[in-house]
Amino acid sequence: MTLQEMKLLHAYNSWADNRIFEALAQLPAEQYLADMKGSHGGIHTTLSHLVGAEKIWLERFMGVPTEPFLDAKSIPSLSDLKKIWEKIGYDTAKWLGTTGDKKLQETFTMKNIKGETSTQIYWQAFQHLVNHSTYHRGQIITLLRQIGVKPPSTDLILFYREAAKAK
Repeated sequence: MTLQEMKLLHAYNSWADNRIFEALAQLPAEQYLADMKGSHGGIHTTLSHLVGAEKIWLERFMGVPTEPFLDAKSIPSLSDLKKIWEKIGYDTAKWLGTTGDKKLQETFTMKNIKGETSTQIYWQAFQHLVNHSTYHRGQIITLLRQIGVKPPSTDLILFYREAAKAK
């Protein structure tokens, strides 16, 4: 995978996350914060998990000590979570701007949340990050459908089509 492809994946991931944030901004706080018994509880807790994972992977890529995983209970609102997410997106773009194709083929060693050490190839870990976010956006879309809200489309092909129209 090339740096250009990774930048495209980052652009897609940011676009898709943003569509979710925009859709959720229309929800009353009670629905947004409700525990819906999903794998991460409800919409807020699932989105907090998604943002927390993007944050922790960026810290691993940058080689900085990882901070504790985001605690949804300490983030009171969607707007507070969006501010965190926007900074992560900016910092991810900045990191991508300082790396190159050669670096993406290299490995880095990290510890997961359980303290287990593993070695990953940068581009594979980045692909995982985007795939992980896609998975949890799908869960949020299901939760939206369960409360009768039409969810946004976050399909990769739609991103490509919109990007082509913008050219």
